[in-house]
Amino acid sequence: MIKNVLVVLALLGLLVMFLPIVNNFQERSELSELATDYVNGSIKDLNSPNVVTSVIVTYRGLDTLGEVTVLFLATLAVGFLLKKKALKTEKKEATENLKTTSTFLAALVMVLGIYIFSHGHLTPGGGFQGGVIIASGFLLLILADINLKINHTIIQLVESFSGVFYVIIGAVGLVLTIGFLNSRIIPLGEFGNLFSAGSIPIIYSLIGLKVGAELTNIIDTMEGE
Repeated sequence: MIKNVLVVLALLGLLVMFLPIVNNFQERSELSELATDYVNGSIKDLNSPNVVTSVIVTYRGLDTLGEVTVLFLATLAVGFLLKKKALKTEKKEATENLKTTSTFLAALVMVLGIYIFSHGHLTPGGGFQGGVIIASGFLLLILADINLKINHTIIQLVESFSGVFYVIIGAVGLVLTIGFLNSRIIPLGEFGNLFSAGSIPIIYSLIGLKVGAELTNIIDTMEGE
């Protein structure tokens, strides 16, 4: 009974919170001044057709760096709390067909992840999405073969170097162009091409590798449990 009352009170609270928003909603016939600056700046200043990417990587690049830092701290916490333990059940060798098929599919999944974060300035997607897809490829390999050993040294190197170069690019942009992660520190290239939008594709690739490495480390640590 008490549980049902609490649920009803929670729903009423949400209704009180969102009702003024619904009542005062007005459909815009044009973009706001800030949104207009973002759209125009994405094309004129950053040479990127993906406005969302332009905002995330450049205009609010410090926020994105903070998000990556939070994910890194979460990885450390998971590794500390879930120390890898030996499985009590007997490990069975995966069949050759299962190993071959999972390896083939995982390779395709990882290629897709690389494509998504390397084309983040041209199409929907980006570093976080691509990194998650890459980690799912490693998850497929772990599920197919419980005896799989992931080289944590390589994972840690990828994660560390990606983070370091990400900060370096941001610092260079801050010093040279008065703007953290400013993409104009690298030639903008031709609009719509893969090698365009300055440093944006490089930054997103670094984010993709860093996110993929961190999530893979979490998955492998949880597999030991």
